Amino acid sequence: MKTKENYPKSFSHIGLTVPNIQEAVKFYSDVMGWYTIMKPSLVKKESDTAIGMMCIDVFGEEWDTFEIAHMSTSDGTGIELFCFPHGDKAAPEFKPFNTGLFHFCIQDPNIEDLIDSIVAHGGKQRMPIREYYPKDKPFKMCYVEDPFGIVFEIYTHSYELTYSSGAYSE
Repeated sequence: MKTKENYPKSFSHIGLTVPNIQEAVKFYSDVMGWYTIMKPSLVKKESDTAIGMMCIDVFGEEWDTFEIAHMSTSDGTGIELFCFPHGDKAAPEFKPFNTGLFHFCIQDPNIEDLIDSIVAHGGKQRMPIREYYPKDKPFKMCYVEDPFGIVFEIYTHSYELTYSSGAYSE
């Protein structure tokens, strides 16, 4: 009998489609402090290279070009930014009750200053800052939007630390 070892897989990256790649790189660099590891580049539909074939596999035949940039968080999680010239440039509709990606979360112990910076750079604060353990621990969270309408969450402490302490139990 063959046994299969199950272990937690690491998170590599997330892909975000933005309306303007230059503005997105500037926002995420200036506000989030993310490193640009590949400046915005133009990708053309072609089948002569591995990347060209991969993009055709993923996006199909209904495109000619798009822009891409790669960024990284302080812990090495990748942020892959896409900008398609003929895509919808409006903010995405917020539909947390439907199947699909709901949000991503970043961590910063200085949540108040980060939210102020997000708002100052055209984003939005979607709710008041909330505390998980108001009388016991300084664990805070808040949902925000970037200037492009992409919803994300901010935690002051790690995911493991926040939930291993029993955020939902008495």
